[in-house]
Amino acid sequence: MELLVEYLAKGFMVMLAISMPCVLVAAAVGLVVGILQAVTQVQEQTIAAAPKICLVFLSIIILGGFFMKIMTNYVYEGVHLAFQITPKNDTFVLPEDYFKYTRPFDREMRDKINANSNLNSALKNKGNIPWDKKATQHEIYLPAKQNPVNNPNFIERLKINGN
Repeated sequence: MELLVEYLAKGFMVMLAISMPCVLVAAAVGLVVGILQAVTQVQEQTIAAAPKICLVFLSIIILGGFFMKIMTNYVYEGVHLAFQITPKNDTFVLPEDYFKYTRPFDREMRDKINANSNLNSALKNKGNIPWDKKATQHEIYLPAKQNPVNNPNFIERLKINGN
């Protein structure tokens, strides 16, 4: 388990190593442009955006090979871990009689189904449930019970309004 946690931590470090140069370039350009805007008193927000975009894109192009090398090494290590190291580790392999424990209450549930005749008949006769009254009867709408205020309910309001 600690091997997987260590691999996850390495993944976070790879993520930081790839994103950090671009973030630092954007911060440095933002600082320089902010100082120039303060000196010249030109407060236009689009002036800061264009150099940031261009220089971050340029840093991605320049450092792209380095980023790809870091990512491929990380993926190779993950594949090696998944297919070479983990299967040989005894703590990650399930025992051969694992299937016995996947449904521990199977016998108890079978006894309850056989004891309950309604449930047993429903399972045998799918689609024809004997206690389902909706299948044999239509629903009947009765007038609403009147309370002391005698406000009409939604259906009665529709009938009053003629809808």
